[in-house]
Amino acid sequence: MTIRRLPETLVNRIAAGEVVERPASIVKELVENSLDAGARRIEVTLRDGGRALVAVVDDGGGMAAEELALAVERHATSKLPDDDLVRITSLGFRGEALPSIGAVGRLTLTSRPPGADAAWSLTVEGGRVGKPAPAAHPTGTRVEVRDLFYATPARLKFLKAPRTETQNALDVVKRLAMARPDVAFTLMDETRAALRLAPVDGAAGRLERLAAILGRDFAENAVAVEAARERLALTGHAGLPTFNRPTAASQYLFVNGRPVRDRLLQGAVRAAYMDFLARDRHPVVALFLDVAPEDVDVNVHPAKAEVRFRDAGLVRGLIVSGLRHALASAGHRASTTVALAALGAFRPGSLPYASRGPSRPNLGLAEEAAAYQAPLAGLGAPSGPAYGAAPASAEPAPAHETYPLGLARAQLHTTYVVAETADGLVIVDQHAAHERLVYERMKAALAAGGVKRQMLLLPEVVELGDGEAERLVARAGELGQLGLGLEAFGTGAVLVREVPALLGETDIKGLVQDLAHELAEVDGAEPLATRLAAVCSTMACHGSVRAGRRLGQAEMNALLRQMEATPNAGQCNHGRPTYVELKLADVERLFGRR
Repeated sequence: MTIRRLPETLVNRIAAGEVVERPASIVKELVENSLDAGARRIEVTLRDGGRALVAVVDDGGGMAAEELALAVERHATSKLPDDDLVRITSLGFRGEALPSIGAVGRLTLTSRPPGADAAWSLTVEGGRVGKPAPAAHPTGTRVEVRDLFYATPARLKFLKAPRTETQNALDVVKRLAMARPDVAFTLMDETRAALRLAPVDGAAGRLERLAAILGRDFAENAVAVEAARERLALTGHAGLPTFNRPTAASQYLFVNGRPVRDRLLQGAVRAAYMDFLARDRHPVVALFLDVAPEDVDVNVHPAKAEVRFRDAGLVRGLIVSGLRHALASAGHRASTTVALAALGAFRPGSLPYASRGPSRPNLGLAEEAAAYQAPLAGLGAPSGPAYGAAPASAEPAPAHETYPLGLARAQLHTTYVVAETADGLVIVDQHAAHERLVYERMKAALAAGGVKRQMLLLPEVVELGDGEAERLVARAGELGQLGLGLEAFGTGAVLVREVPALLGETDIKGLVQDLAHELAEVDGAEPLATRLAAVCSTMACHGSVRAGRRLGQAEMNALLRQMEATPNAGQCNHGRPTYVELKLADVERLFGRR
């Protein structure tokens, strides 16, 4: 068989298979070209989901007649003036998009550079290039793609319904609009403007642009992220843990202004939220990473959605530490959507928060147990017989305006603490709240050199399966750092000699069994910090105040004050809210007063 050179038209169609998968791919390539050309206003128009027409109009630098002819040739580009693939500063650089698009559709380019007397137009149909001709057009460029895949009709059957293809294109434009809030974007379909964004400037402008795309709820429930290390800088906004989603689709990640879907970055986000969310819940974030161009390779795939970093560990560490610092700065804040969901539960036909919020992870934490717990350090002593009301003090109680979470007024069903604030009320899940407090204290003790241990007067033997016992003994060193001292005791059993002092009285057998189940789910290849965090979470759940435990007023107020002083106290270790705040105006609406 003789080796031969493929025809140029066939080469372009092969390249189109990688670059042009669907109308959204065309929108991405053309809008990126507009941004690289310095456009400040970009308008996208779709017909029939992009099958009949994809048009992108901008006010960028434009092209002269001779440049139009070059633009539709393969690997012809103005974006690599020094032929340097190490320092890529533009969104596009391969020179494949326009010839690939022209190979599978009817492409028309109309452009006019600043100061030119007239515009010029060029057509490409199924790879056949016409000649430039004079045209009427203002400064900038208009690119039209009609009859997509008419030259390769087999690909049409892989396209989705027009509405789905329009949504895919809309998602592409939204991502690029997040990266460039200084540019105005419009996307039109047959009937309406699906997106219309005015340009904004500055840090406040970026949040305004994110709110316009992700919704006002995101702006109200996000914290600013700002971190730097060596030649890396991370900015953006991260949603509070209680403001979460069932999928990772609402995670928007950018590298040097380029939207990417990178596993390293997604893994770093997951690691940063590991302490706050159940495994089946995902945060909402928009993060912008600026890297020296020579430290990142964007030439991994023609779609340019994947990147490689020179120092992946440094990037991951910056994202994890930057996110955790930002979340810690939120203090005890919980998302406003928690209160909205609670109010919605009072309305006919509404679903309670649990049906739409974070689900309980299957950790086997025996939360149904309501065993008695001795008063824990920091929660105050019992007040009066059977933890009844606290005795009257000679000093007047401080006004509730002094504290963000107010002053305790009652305990409902020995599970929920009700507090009065300056402009409403707060309902606290005592178990979830104290679970977070214990967890944060364990993490602080671990960072300071280890959790203090309390030796048992009588060591306790816990019967387990053979595999579970071996798993715990193999991790005895890690568990010892957390204050749990155990050793093998025959076949399928362990002997517990010490427990973390923070836990007080606890169900040792239940704790050890839950730890065995937890360690079975945590991969042995996971970093030590990940495994320790999972164990800490399980221990904190066993060491926290249980539902069913009656608290005195002093204990309830101590719980509220500790929540105010503890980072991330707005959610428990599994992402569920620890409290719901209702404004007085919201309560009045429930009773028809407003």
